[in-house]
Amino acid sequence: MRFADLRHPVRLEWNRFSGEGWFMTRFTDKAHSAEHLMRTLFPATPLQRNDHLSDLYEADIWLKREDLSPVRSYKIRGALNAMAKARSRDRAQRVFVCASAGNHAQGVAYVCRHFDVTGVIFMPVTTPQQKIDKTRMFGGQNVEIRLVGDYFDDTLAEAMRFCSDAGGHFLSPFDDLDVIEGQASVAAEIVEQLHSLPDMVVLPVGGGGLSAGVTRYLRDVAPKTEVRFVEPAGAASLAAALAAGAPVKLGQVNNFVDGAAVAQIGQLTFDVLKATPADRVLAAPEDRICSTILEMLNVEGVVLEPAGALSIDALKDLRDVVKGKTVVCVTSGGNFDFERLPEVKERSQRYVGLKKYFLLRLPQRPGALRDFLQTLGPDDDIARFEYLKKSARNFGSVLIGIETKKPENFDTLFARLDAGGFVYSDITNDETIAEFVL
Repeated sequence: MRFADLRHPVRLEWNRFSGEGWFMTRFTDKAHSAEHLMRTLFPATPLQRNDHLSDLYEADIWLKREDLSPVRSYKIRGALNAMAKARSRDRAQRVFVCASAGNHAQGVAYVCRHFDVTGVIFMPVTTPQQKIDKTRMFGGQNVEIRLVGDYFDDTLAEAMRFCSDAGGHFLSPFDDLDVIEGQASVAAEIVEQLHSLPDMVVLPVGGGGLSAGVTRYLRDVAPKTEVRFVEPAGAASLAAALAAGAPVKLGQVNNFVDGAAVAQIGQLTFDVLKATPADRVLAAPEDRICSTILEMLNVEGVVLEPAGALSIDALKDLRDVVKGKTVVCVTSGGNFDFERLPEVKERSQRYVGLKKYFLLRLPQRPGALRDFLQTLGPDDDIARFEYLKKSARNFGSVLIGIETKKPENFDTLFARLDAGGFVYSDITNDETIAEFVL
């Protein structure tokens, strides 16, 4: 029998049990083994039909709630599978190393405590204290956290140097075959829990571990199931790789969606995804993701981090495609720092047009402020009023922030300002100015 004649992809491995010969193992079998391994640590995460989204998009929308894992993300899966396999190959291996400022670090810490091994976790110096504390809580006495470097590349380089010197095993967050197999257990659970094959699965993409694992599994088990990928607009590493034909490093990355803001997709993960048609990869605007986070929090009581909201946010671009279909969205994480909530609300309001900022050139005369206030409508509220400087003898510059209830209210407001002879500049979407004054 030729390998090309096999119905399913195979992977050849040395038979460690007999010490001789080769045997063939399908990727799906490895994913099922990883799924069984997960049950030694935590129950299957829920697959829940969401009535709100189903009604909104006239489809049968299900959420695979990876935000409800023990570490509130799917990263525990890859860490568990990779660590278990490393220990099966070398029982003497006691030191595991990773570089991460978020979910991967927490997953590794949790699994280190489970196996009672030592984990050395490198994090950037700029990592929020909340993430450091959670990682330490999950790992307890089994983990050591080292804060190194202002940027992740520096942190990663130091972690790799330490790993080599200490003889540790490096646990990659995504570009590792064992990690990919572990993440594929998500797909195995979806098929088992749905009791049928979905018409479509929507996956978030960062480094590609989850998307590669789920895609590889579905190719074997559900070849007719469509897969859509969504990545942050400011960190579209998969789209860039598909355009170039190989992984490329982005020149600039927007880190707002920190769980998926990866400058370069993994080589192993890209090998699985490289045949993806470009139109199957969506880019979600960071500010729009904020609206999705608030919608799920306020309507459904579901707490999602920006990366965890990616797949749901993509439904806004897939409305015509998903109508009438059974769709599974993987909510990949719920490690949301509520100190970010004001920023999320701010960005959401600006995206949907309910809040604007502008610079007003206000005449320095009695009654000028009153004249401006009279241009405001009954639903307009001043959220910020800051005198910046006296730009001329008879005029002053004022930074104004206005919130309203309907986007069209701003058309009325600006018409009144124009009629009143006010000179102003809308800076809401000017990223350069906003970075310094908003």
